[in-house]
Amino acid sequence: MAADAFTAIPAAVLRNLSDKLYEKRKNAALEVEGIVKQLTAAGDHDKITAVIHLLTHEYTYSPQANHRKGGLIGLAAATVGLSSEAAQHLEQILPPVINSFSDQDSRVRYYACEALYNIAKVVRGEFIFHFNKIFDALCKLSADSDPNVQSAAHLLDRLVKDIVTESDQFSIEEFIPLLRERMNVLNPYVRQFLVGWITVLDSVPDIDMLGFLPDFLDGLFNMLSDSSLEIRQQADSALSEFLQEIKNSPSVDYGRMAEILVQRAAAPDEFTRWTAITWINEFVKLGGDQLVPYYADILGAILPCIADKEEKIRVVARETNEELRAIQADPAEGFDVGAILSIARRQLSNEHEATRIESLHWISTLLNRHRSEVLTFLNDIFDTLLKSLSDPSDQVVLLVLEVHAAIAKDQYNFAQLLVFLVHKFRTDHTLLERRGALIIRRLCVLLNSERVYRELSKILEKEADLDFASTMVQALNLILLTSSELSDLRDLLKLSLVNAAGKDFFLSLYSSWCHSSMAIISLCLLAQASQHASAVIQSLTEEDINVRFLVQLDKLIHLLETPTFAYLRLQLLEPGRYILLLKALYGLLMLLPQQSAAFKILRTRLKTVPSYSFNKEQPNHFSEDGSMNAGNGINFESWLQRFQQTQQQHHLHSKSQALSRNISISAKEVQKPEEVRGPAPGAEISRPPSRSSRKGPGQLHL
Repeated sequence: MAADAFTAIPAAVLRNLSDKLYEKRKNAALEVEGIVKQLTAAGDHDKITAVIHLLTHEYTYSPQANHRKGGLIGLAAATVGLSSEAAQHLEQILPPVINSFSDQDSRVRYYACEALYNIAKVVRGEFIFHFNKIFDALCKLSADSDPNVQSAAHLLDRLVKDIVTESDQFSIEEFIPLLRERMNVLNPYVRQFLVGWITVLDSVPDIDMLGFLPDFLDGLFNMLSDSSLEIRQQADSALSEFLQEIKNSPSVDYGRMAEILVQRAAAPDEFTRWTAITWINEFVKLGGDQLVPYYADILGAILPCIADKEEKIRVVARETNEELRAIQADPAEGFDVGAILSIARRQLSNEHEATRIESLHWISTLLNRHRSEVLTFLNDIFDTLLKSLSDPSDQVVLLVLEVHAAIAKDQYNFAQLLVFLVHKFRTDHTLLERRGALIIRRLCVLLNSERVYRELSKILEKEADLDFASTMVQALNLILLTSSELSDLRDLLKLSLVNAAGKDFFLSLYSSWCHSSMAIISLCLLAQASQHASAVIQSLTEEDINVRFLVQLDKLIHLLETPTFAYLRLQLLEPGRYILLLKALYGLLMLLPQQSAAFKILRTRLKTVPSYSFNKEQPNHFSEDGSMNAGNGINFESWLQRFQQTQQQHHLHSKSQALSRNISISAKEVQKPEEVRGPAPGAEISRPPSRSSRKGPGQLHL
């Protein structure tokens, strides 16, 4: 084959083809062109193949740079000589030219661009069948370090674009995998090159770039955060054009693109986030049923953006959130209630209040629309909802309570809610102190105050942790006495001695209120059971009257001066009729230290009572409230015994705790000298139980 080529091309021509002077190489190339023309006219394709083989292997693959330059110009000249017959030899001609794009010598790379440009002009449409190889080479050339090579590559690029746009043989299906792979390149010149090609191909009516948009959409979004303003603008322009096409297209693959947009909505770059959330907004409007399986992912992108630091992102995110929530999707159509709940639950731990609030709105919406489905996932969200009661935002806590109330519409979930709530208070005393009143008051409004108090009383009656039971009852009692939301309960309790409903409610609280002597006294005063209040006061022992008791008593004395107990104070105007009330109040006065503010307040109040002698004979046919129905059938003596029994349990518990503390202190004092000496030889060192085997005080097994 080489012999045929050497006989076809004179030795002088071959020598000049590798000359260091460009003019000599150019003239030699013109000679080659003429020779190939003659061979083409003669139909001697074997010799043409031999010439191409010679130019390739003896020149373009030569270690000498001038040989490589001559080989490239020679291959271009041969292609020109072949003219319309060039297509059948492209498989031979193109590889060495494309291979030269990676040459270390920038001048060789430049001549490779020039050669391919001339080849492309000759073969035109036939070029398309080798497009991917050429595109890949151009992609690399666009980032060439030599400006002359870049300039030559740009000229070649424009020619190739012209060829592609006028061809009906271009295969977008074969090209897209290469484009997708190249979209991850970070070089700014390559990025410009890629966006340019995407824009050109999208402008060709016969090429459906929109159908393949999911394949390179992520790459375009990646360019929105490029350090170059020009690249950002080009990428944004291309995305805007595609979004407009989506709006006008009857068929779009929203699903695959939605997955990309969801990821980009969390990008650190502000412009990328804003563009992604804008696209999501349009998708929610346009996507319809196609987007139903992706609602959870979309919601996961929207919720954090609602609290974005950029206002324009917050505005679009809120609008999108409202539009998404307004869609009445059906679980039967693929709407995944569990996935939406999972997203909302996860976002309840978001650092931004606005996002947590919207998450709760979503849970509430799902409860209203798909209650039965939501309840099947209750175990997944209930614990998180309980934890959210400790949220620093009052607005969040109020919404959490609304969700809890919506869950607790049926009796089972109502009872479960209060059991878990009491457990939460037991394990988190700070929550009880800071938010207990807010939580109880709001639940009373949402779930019926009497029902809430009855259920809480039932739970606390069986509470094993006596200290917690006492604390909880005192908290509930204070809420009962002071909250405007519970005025109906106070009115009901005032009728305890004359009304069946009042009596029933009074007794439903009594057993649990026994955990606090001051709570029982308050309850009796509220129920106008003054005689029993007095009996409770007189039953108190030295163990009962401690600092904690006196603090609670101080609170009660101050409460007696509030509007809640105005009716009791007015009864003091008739001491003869309400002598038992007067006796109860004097009993409280006797328990107070004389130097305390509470003592002075109560003594001042009692001084205003019209003078009355306790020695006067009392009419025995009136009850404490002046009615004929004395006690309303309540066996106060047996209830007093129950109170005393409960208090006895508290006394024993307190003694047990004190004994344990003393033993612990003594053990430490004895152990100190032992620690200095160290353990006796051969003595077994006792080890503490493992963490898993310990149980905290009052641990509830639910």
